[in-house]
Amino acid sequence: MDRLFGTDGIRGQANRYPITAEVALQVGKAIGHVFKATGHGTCRAVIGKDTRLSGYMLETALTSGLVSMGMDVLLVGPVPTPAVAHLARSMAADVGIMLTASHNPFDDNGIKIFGGDGFKISDGIENDISRHIASGELTSEHIRSDQLGKAYRIEDARGRYIEFAKSAIRGDDLEGLKVVLDCANGAAYFIAPLMFKELGAKVAKIHVEPDGYNINNQCGALHPEAVAEAVRRTGSDVGIAFDGDADRVIFCDAHGNVVDGDRILAMCALDFKRRNQLAKNTLVVTTMSNMGLHEAMREAGIDVVTTDVGDRMVIEQMRRTGATVGGEKSGHVILMDYATTGDGIIAALQVLRLMKQRGATLAELAACMQEYPHQLVSLKVRTKKPIDTVPGLLRMISDCNADLGRDGRLIVRYSGTESKIRILVEAKEQAKVDRWMAALTKTAEEELAS
Repeated sequence: MDRLFGTDGIRGQANRYPITAEVALQVGKAIGHVFKATGHGTCRAVIGKDTRLSGYMLETALTSGLVSMGMDVLLVGPVPTPAVAHLARSMAADVGIMLTASHNPFDDNGIKIFGGDGFKISDGIENDISRHIASGELTSEHIRSDQLGKAYRIEDARGRYIEFAKSAIRGDDLEGLKVVLDCANGAAYFIAPLMFKELGAKVAKIHVEPDGYNINNQCGALHPEAVAEAVRRTGSDVGIAFDGDADRVIFCDAHGNVVDGDRILAMCALDFKRRNQLAKNTLVVTTMSNMGLHEAMREAGIDVVTTDVGDRMVIEQMRRTGATVGGEKSGHVILMDYATTGDGIIAALQVLRLMKQRGATLAELAACMQEYPHQLVSLKVRTKKPIDTVPGLLRMISDCNADLGRDGRLIVRYSGTESKIRILVEAKEQAKVDRWMAALTKTAEEELAS
């Protein structure tokens, strides 16, 4: 059986398998079956989406599949992914479903599924859903016409999430801060500016006019140069850039310098430790985090646990160890005291709270760690051949690792959501990074790239 789910739900190009109306209908039916819906009022699903055009198609198809199995559906419209996780839990739903391809271009879309506890569903549940779809035997004929589910539009869903997110800074305000918000023409386009204004910040907003096609288009967390330019132009204190579904965030300081997830995790871990709130005295990060972060945490007496790439991997490790702070260099920041998944808005509120309480600029806070020089390159590939079967690249990796030794590192891996290979080189000397990246990318292009 082909695995329907990838590393972060089901994802692909809209209107191409598996992101089709037909598959979404079957996913809805399978969810109803797995979560044991038996008729109107027995099970509920929350469905949210980002601003992609294809969201309408998927939302309608999923809803049809769910109600045909007797599951009620609560439609909350365009909201951030963490809002769906929260609403599933706070509204006592059995499942939360977010229609998004996160940071991908508009013509991709995806289906992320959360349990009623607000956490992403397990591999076991994903496999059950996939198996029922693959069997071709899903039917809703056991649901009589009087047992069909109902679909409800929840008009105050945004307000519910806004109040929840604001509670993460426990009554503190943002008065006196001048902030630029880049909402990537995505799911946070309405919620984020409203929330930050309600907390007293002076907000300049950019990329808040979604048209179904412009999500993540040269804006947001993947293109922080846009918010950096706006910060310099407006003389703001800080720039905050979300991705398409606002589960990740990247900052820039008042000078327009980018502050990524590693530095945010470092300052949050140090602040939580200072306030005796760093559970297990542990920070959980992925293999992509800079060696400078590890060094800063070691000096502060904070333990660092490393996982494979993916916020899901981080969250699973946090749940196993009892840690409450973790995330990724890419901007997923998980603060388990407040949310069950990466939440860009809550992470941003914590950073601004810290700036106000410490009377410090973001640049001053970000200086808590010094980065090793590094470079990350993503290349499109024809197919994802096992790297140990690509001889030229394998030799180059071996030579690079031998040269870097303990003063650097190399990571070569395929993306879990796109047909790309990612190469990270990190060393104490920029010249060494540049030399090895040039050699590795040349070899990868010759052997793998389209």
